Parts: sequence; structure tokens; C-alpha cells
Amino acid sequence: MPDPERGFRAVAEQAPRAEALAARWIERTRPVWLWLGREWRRIGTAAAALLIVGVLLHAAFGDNGIVVYRQKRAEMQGLRDEVDRLQKENSQYAERIQQLKSNHEIIEKIAREQLHYTRKGEVVFWAPPPPPKPPTGRAEKINQTK
Repeated sequence: MPDPERGFRAVAEQAPRAEALAARWIERTRPVWLWLGREWRRIGTAAAALLIVGVLLHAAFGDNGIVVYRQKRAEMQGLRDEVDRLQKENSQYAERIQQLKSNHEIIEKIAREQLHYTRKGEVVFWAPPPPPKPPTGRAEKINQTK
């Protein structure tokens, strides 16, 4: 086991060297400390200004900043408009379904126009579709010049 007295003696012998080292360090850094003592208000003001600018930039452009908030708000307004449009369209469809369930004239009109139903004794005349237009020959001229 080490002798405590020997350890204390070793520290006591090194004390003057440690004090001299500390004194040299203090003398070397004294200009810095004096400058900091004179300029601490300016340094503090500059640090506070940088902090404020950083916080403002984060508030404006951060993950949940004002720019993102406005984008989300515009997206939400677009979705609300779409919901309103779809609800209006849905109510029109519901009204149309109700008409089809209750109004026999509308049912007959749809059966005649879309399903080509007729009443007894009716004759329906169909006109043939118009013939397709003949080619102008312009494409052939282009191919021949190549």
C-alpha cells in the first residue's frame, strides 16, 4: 500500500511548478479577459441578435413554420371545396334517384332514348351514320416526298 505521506510530499514538491504554470497562463490570457470585460455588452447583444434571427428563421422556414402552415391551410381549403362539390353532386344524384323512383314519365323517356324501347304500334326510323370522310391524299404526298 502506498504511503500517504510520500504522495503528499510529491504534490508539495510539484506545487511551485504548478503555480508558475498557472501564473504564466493567466498572464498570457489576461488581454483576452480584459477585452471580454470591456466588450461583454456588445458580445451579448450580438449573441442575442443571432439567437433571435435563428429563432425567426426557424419559425418561418422550419418543419412547422409559417410557410408550411400556409401550404397546409391552402391544401385544407382545396379539400373543403372538393368536399362541398362532392356533397352537392351527391345531393343531385339523390334527387335524380328520387325522381326515377317516383316519376314514370322520366322512366319512360330514359327507356325510349337509351334502351330504344317503343310503344305498341310505334315504328322507329333510324338514319345511318354518315360515311367517313375520304383521305385527302395529303399523307400520301408527304410519304412520297421522303
